[in-house]
Amino acid sequence: MEESTPRVLGLSCSPRVQGNTDLMCDSALQGAAAAGATVEKVHVPSLNINPCMACNACFKEGVCVQKDDMAPLIDKMLNCEGVILAAPIFSMNLAAQAKIVIDRLQCCWARRYVLEERVLPEEARARRRGLWLSAAGFGQESVFDPATVTVKYFFLIIEVPKWERVAFAGVEDRGAIRERAGALEECKTAGARLLEGAGVGGTDG
Repeated sequence: MEESTPRVLGLSCSPRVQGNTDLMCDSALQGAAAAGATVEKVHVPSLNINPCMACNACFKEGVCVQKDDMAPLIDKMLNCEGVILAAPIFSMNLAAQAKIVIDRLQCCWARRYVLEERVLPEEARARRRGLWLSAAGFGQESVFDPATVTVKYFFLIIEVPKWERVAFAGVEDRGAIRERAGALEECKTAGARLLEGAGVGGTDG
């Protein structure tokens, strides 16, 4: 990646436009933009992304053989300094719209663990930060625990060494996050932190 204006990509995985995690994504991107980043938002449910077929064809060259919208999305994910995964909890885990993207990163896994190549050079990797934004209707904070392992894998496999989580339980109706005091401001602040290298949470060692 060139030394230039930092780029932050927001992956909004909620099927509800202007739903809670979608609004959280917007706020985080606003924070990143205010901090000086060039930002882009992708509404993942609008893309044509097929499930992983477990065909292992990517073991040969680290490239998926399916021809859909996933390849350009991977390019976007690998060519930015900040990655926001805005993914709600459905049925006690990540919404399918987010999980299908993560499953299709098998080609990146193959590059790293089968072909023994780093997905990104160390210099680019060290600058990358991640943010997981999530909302859940269930009212206990433990609702996010099952998905945390999957999110940790997501950031690991796209070479994001540091990431943090901003999540709110007990947020059900569309737009209810607006009524949670300070919630969207917290997302905005976390978005700005993507540029400061101050992310906390998972690391791949």
